[in-house]
Amino acid sequence: MKLTELGGRRVVVWGTGREATAAVKAIAPAGPAELVAVQDQQTFLATSAGWAEAAGSIPLYTGAEAHAAILRAEVLVRSPGVAQTHPWLIEARSHGVRITGGTALWMADNASRAIGVTGSKGKSTTATLIHHLLAAVGRPNVLGGNIGTAALALPESELYVLELSMYQCADLDDSPRTAVLTSLYPEHLDWSGGEREYYRDKLNLVAHAPEQVVFNARDPRLVTELRTFGPRLPLRPVGGDDSFHVAAGPDDQPWFQLGAQPLFPRAALPLVGRHNESNLCVALGALQAAGVDCLARRDALIEGLTSFAPLQHRLTPIEDPSGITFVDDSISTIPESAIHAIEAYAHRPLTVILGGQDRGVDYAPLREFLLTAGIEATVIAIPDSGPRILQALEGVRTLQRLSAEDLDAAVELARRHTPAGGVVLLSPAAPSYGRFDNFEHRSRVFAEAIARTAP
Repeated sequence: MKLTELGGRRVVVWGTGREATAAVKAIAPAGPAELVAVQDQQTFLATSAGWAEAAGSIPLYTGAEAHAAILRAEVLVRSPGVAQTHPWLIEARSHGVRITGGTALWMADNASRAIGVTGSKGKSTTATLIHHLLAAVGRPNVLGGNIGTAALALPESELYVLELSMYQCADLDDSPRTAVLTSLYPEHLDWSGGEREYYRDKLNLVAHAPEQVVFNARDPRLVTELRTFGPRLPLRPVGGDDSFHVAAGPDDQPWFQLGAQPLFPRAALPLVGRHNESNLCVALGALQAAGVDCLARRDALIEGLTSFAPLQHRLTPIEDPSGITFVDDSISTIPESAIHAIEAYAHRPLTVILGGQDRGVDYAPLREFLLTAGIEATVIAIPDSGPRILQALEGVRTLQRLSAEDLDAAVELARRHTPAGGVVLLSPAAPSYGRFDNFEHRSRVFAEAIARTAP
């Protein structure tokens, strides 16, 4: 569905965040017969003053008025937070209301010049690498979507790189020209309704005739799920010996390579961890799909990597007078992301802070990794999922298991159990909601606790 198709129709935008604000501003010029916003949650923008400041004269309904507006709508444009399992959404579908999202409306008009990036882990870093390296080789582009600017608020450009959450992928009726997939793990099962439903919503990115699908061929679950689409998908696997991968180079040190051809040393990438090697390989695959000769442009790529700034809250080091390195990985919300973070720092004395909103995630993969790899570490668990994590890790003899009542107390405890030269890693393997506004808020509390307890 395109924006122009909303003319003369009754349209409801569900939400009051940045995507909803961008949606009402983009939809209004299309001339809908009625355009209103609704919200079922209490937020600052769900007040009349807050919404008027953000969206002008578009009416905002809450409570029973919101419910009624949704059921009389012809088109419902939902924000990413509105779950597939929300009773109002299920009811709206049963009434024949057309459901879409702001990113889907944007994609309908711009798919031919879009690179869309998703994955259970690595999508933010990979999308940012693609954006940065395209610019480094003289291909101007705009980055947005789930990171930065909402799709419907993006400026005009010849090329776009969009980081897309599962929420945004779920409503797409058009695939981007190049679809990029980094990984696939069970996550957000409460939003989709189950594991199969999560895979369906996530991989909807590739379900509408993309020209190319660049994917991490080292992720077995991703490979398996892509097979369900059959031979019609134009797949470009990355990570094998015949594509972009990391192997011993001319100096016997790790190099990024394209097939048998060395590109540049691993040291050119200013990001730790094998998972970031995989992210760069996928990014290079996306550049190749966009027509960039990575072998011919390797000098420009090296220069681009030199100026690449790591994402905030993703393995961000915080130096401390004690000689301990604190690492902010607050964006970690699943066990697999914590596994990658722990692996990156396992060579140093390590304390890991785990726990957050408890969505019933299975922590068996985390236990299996720590047990199999023989990781020696102190684990400090915080609410709400902390007790369940400690229970899952029971019997792993290489771990010291502790608990703390909150993040502040965890930082104080970590200082007592981590020697100089060691690492205190906040990689919660759980969402931030409930005790924090978002992962940025959790990061601020972590940094404040570090500063307050510094020697």
